[in-house]
Amino acid sequence: MVLITAVRDYINRMLHDISGMKVLILDSQTVSIVSVVYSQSELLQKEVFLVELVDSISMSKEPMSHLKAVYFLRPTSQNIHLLRRQLTTPRFGEYHLFFSNMLKDTQLHNIADSDEHEIVQQVQEFYADFVAIDAYHFTFNIASNHMYMLPAVVDPSSLQQFCDRVIDGIAAIFLALKRRPVIRYSRTSDIAKRIAQEASKLMYQQESGLFDFRRAEVSPLLLIVDRRDDPVTPLLNQWTYQAMVHELIGIQDNKVDLRNFTKSSKDQEEVVLSSEQDAFFKANMYENFGDIGMNIKKMVDDFQQVAKSNQNIQTIEDMAKFVDNYPEYRKMHGNVSKHVTLVTEMSRIVEERKLMLVSQTEQDLACNGGQGAAFEAVTNLLNNEHVSDIDRLRLVMLYALRYEKESPVQLMQLFNKLASSSPKYKPGLVQFLLKQAGVDRRTGDLYGSRDLFNYALNMARGLKGVENVYTQHQPLLSQIMESVVKGRLRDVDYPYVGNHFQQARPQDVIVFIVGGTTYEEARAVALQNSTNSGIRFILGGSAILNSKRFLKDLEEAQRITRTSANTI
Repeated sequence: MVLITAVRDYINRMLHDISGMKVLILDSQTVSIVSVVYSQSELLQKEVFLVELVDSISMSKEPMSHLKAVYFLRPTSQNIHLLRRQLTTPRFGEYHLFFSNMLKDTQLHNIADSDEHEIVQQVQEFYADFVAIDAYHFTFNIASNHMYMLPAVVDPSSLQQFCDRVIDGIAAIFLALKRRPVIRYSRTSDIAKRIAQEASKLMYQQESGLFDFRRAEVSPLLLIVDRRDDPVTPLLNQWTYQAMVHELIGIQDNKVDLRNFTKSSKDQEEVVLSSEQDAFFKANMYENFGDIGMNIKKMVDDFQQVAKSNQNIQTIEDMAKFVDNYPEYRKMHGNVSKHVTLVTEMSRIVEERKLMLVSQTEQDLACNGGQGAAFEAVTNLLNNEHVSDIDRLRLVMLYALRYEKESPVQLMQLFNKLASSSPKYKPGLVQFLLKQAGVDRRTGDLYGSRDLFNYALNMARGLKGVENVYTQHQPLLSQIMESVVKGRLRDVDYPYVGNHFQQARPQDVIVFIVGGTTYEEARAVALQNSTNSGIRFILGGSAILNSKRFLKDLEEAQRITRTSANTI
């Protein structure tokens, strides 16, 4: 909640103090930052009558001196260049400039030089340089997310840009929270170490004054980990509402595009799934698919009761009451049809791709031992003509990650079978995954040690009963959070940066996953926070993944690695 509130406060401050009709000018990234926390109707209430993108507004020459321009941009060289051009031939009556992060002195001088007409009223830094998706979940939406898999020598400038964007975003998070963290990172990850060291340098040396909030509380912990420590979570099918929608249909900035999926009505082509704006979604976003179906049926029944009472209009008073309640009725109607559409569509996909069958084997591969049975189950699914190419690929990847050391001969048989049965199979992609995220590259105990203690733990867990065969998997992040709560996160696995150590148990822990988060992990964080352990966890990442995006990043990294190997 704290991050959503911080971004909303920044936007309120931007718009509240500037009276009169306004145009809000954003860039391709700040449009996401604003849209997830502020609705169009709320912008209208603040007298924002036009929202434009900074690059498209350059094309127009029409003067609009009756409007005041409020710019909210990332302080990139491209944005500064566009802004300077627009200031030289101003179209608006006033210019109010807000940047989502720290401006360089040279950038400020350049803006001042371009303001020949003296129409810039103010220039401010408002540290909302992150997309606050949910109460405890943020992302940076980095398009070139595959960069984290590449060695530094392959494309040093693009990797530096990737790291800079991550560090800018992390800096903004802590400036918005008004805290300076103690920083730890995943030992086996070069990119996590690099980001941790550069973030520490920024906060404790280059901009130490800006980050010195002189607060007495224990410093928060920033823990930077690598997606490759847990490559299993983004490969699994999901069976809780929010995660499942993203896996099967896709969510972008809390919006779901349904144009390619259903013959839905015009107003249902793109729907909003936000826990801030939709009470049903907030109550059900972490629920199992089976429970969702029942809860939607109850919502439909409730709506039908309301609809029935609305049909019974007999007097002028009834009509007036209906008109008064109509906006609420329309909103309820839209909400019911949105959730019914989503669940109907997902049910169709589950049936079409035989996902219940596939997912059972996935969960066994992720959670249970028994290599022989696993090999047989994966082989049977590879032979099943109803199983899609992408599901076959994911099954072989999950088997390879689990049994790479134990059964190389059988693994090779699965590679050959996959190559012959799935024409889309990219040669070597599974081997590339093992190079990137195999057992020798990972920090943490992804599958749980095969020792007696762990066996006993699993037995105890088994006696309590598993909530659902499709949701038994726990991401590595759950173990990490448990270790933090108990004060057992090992320094040898997650070393500190510099000489800034944790003096006592932190109250706030920001876990940042280089390479992207999943909604399954966001759910784990929300559930952990609901236990009132005295520690509040916030999850962030360079992107939000589903299996499609994770595989796309993997393919892109493999392609670049091959190309660079050929040119050397």
